[in-house]
Amino acid sequence: MLFSKNTPAISATSSSTDDAHLTDIKGDNPLIWPLLSLLQTSNQSWKVHHLAAELQSRGLMHDLDTDQQKALFKTNFLLMNALFELQEILLPELWLQVKAMEIQIFKIIPTNLDSSLREDDALREYYLNWLNYDTCPNIIQEMLESFWSRYEDYIGTSPNLMHSHQALSVFELDSNASDKQIRRQWRKLALQWHPDRPNGDAAQFRKVCEAWQTLREKR
Repeated sequence: MLFSKNTPAISATSSSTDDAHLTDIKGDNPLIWPLLSLLQTSNQSWKVHHLAAELQSRGLMHDLDTDQQKALFKTNFLLMNALFELQEILLPELWLQVKAMEIQIFKIIPTNLDSSLREDDALREYYLNWLNYDTCPNIIQEMLESFWSRYEDYIGTSPNLMHSHQALSVFELDSNASDKQIRRQWRKLALQWHPDRPNGDAAQFRKVCEAWQTLREKR
C-alpha cells in the first residue's frame, strides 16, 4: 500500500537550501527505461511490488534502507516517480495507466484524457516531488548515480565518457543548448531508440545513453 498513516510528509521545517538542491537533481530517474522495457514487452498489467521484484531479479534495484518499512516506502516512491515521468514521456502516442495495482501501457489514448490525468494529480504531484523521498539531496543524487551505473552495466554502455562536443552532436544540438533543451532531446532520442520500441535500436540507444551521461557530468 503506497499511502498509509506512516507515509512521510513534507516537513514544515525543510530548508530552502535543500528545496533548491532537490530541484537541481541531475538527470532522470534511471528506472524509467527498464520499466519501459518491462511494460512494452508485456501485455499484462503489473503491480508495483511485482515491478520491484522483477527489477531486483535483474540486478537493477537493491535495498534502499536498513529499516524494512522505510525500504518499502522508498522503493515504491522511486518506482512511482519513474512511472509518472514515463507517462509524460509517452504521451500523446501511448497511454501509461499508473495505478498501484494496475500498471499498463495502452496504444489507445483515453477519450477523456484530461479527466484521467486529473484523477491522479495528487499522486503525481506527490511522487514527482523529491522532498517526499524523506532524505537529503546528496543522498538522492548518490542513489540515482548508483542506479545509472547499474543500468549502464546492464545494457552494456562504454565506461568512457564522450567529449562534450561529440555528445551534443549525438543529440543534434549546438554548444549553446540549454539544460532544458538537452533534457528534452535526451528523452526524445531515448524513447525513439529504446530497443523495446517498434523501430528501436540497441546500439543507438546505448550511444544516446553515453551522450546523456557525458552531458550530465558536464552540467
